[in-house]
Amino acid sequence: MKNAGWFAMTRGLGLALALALAACSHARVPDDPLRTAECRIDLNDTQLGPGDVFDVRVYEETQLTGTYRVSADGTINFPLVGQLAIDGLTPPAASKLMEERLSQGYLRNPQVSIFVKEYNSKKISVLGQVTKPGTFQYIDSMTIIQAVTEAGGFTPIAAKNDTVVTRNEKGQKKRMQVRVESISEGHERNFCLRPGDIVFVPERLF
Repeated sequence: MKNAGWFAMTRGLGLALALALAACSHARVPDDPLRTAECRIDLNDTQLGPGDVFDVRVYEETQLTGTYRVSADGTINFPLVGQLAIDGLTPPAASKLMEERLSQGYLRNPQVSIFVKEYNSKKISVLGQVTKPGTFQYIDSMTIIQAVTEAGGFTPIAAKNDTVVTRNEKGQKKRMQVRVESISEGHERNFCLRPGDIVFVPERLF
């Protein structure tokens, strides 16, 4: 009887251990606050372009405060100074340009701040085996799951775990394979996108 009891207890512990290991193997990867923070980019380092919308505030000059959209030719019309070429400038650089122009006979020591509301010039392309391939507006902290969702999701023949993201880094093309299916199932952390990224979903090989 003693041996039988010992055998039953050992068997029970073994079963419990097996169940615990199985649960761990299928556990979802928890959200990582640090990873979430990595998805945020410094918008002050992002250049302005056509279609972008931003607020301009001039210290103690409320009549110069307003909202502006960069035109197709990359310029805005700003009070007092007229047309300014904004395309390709970061918000701090654009602020400095406005301060320089305003100080040329208009204001003494102007202080200009720019707050971007919409980065319409920054796009993400999602191509290949998605329902609605195309180009989409970049959203702050955008992930690859969001991008694929914007593109209508995968087609039935999509090789989800063979998805490739192409990124331009300092003039060099960088290609990264992203296991999107594993991410969507919670087994891997999400992948952060950057403005200008190209997401390509290949066809699954049968």
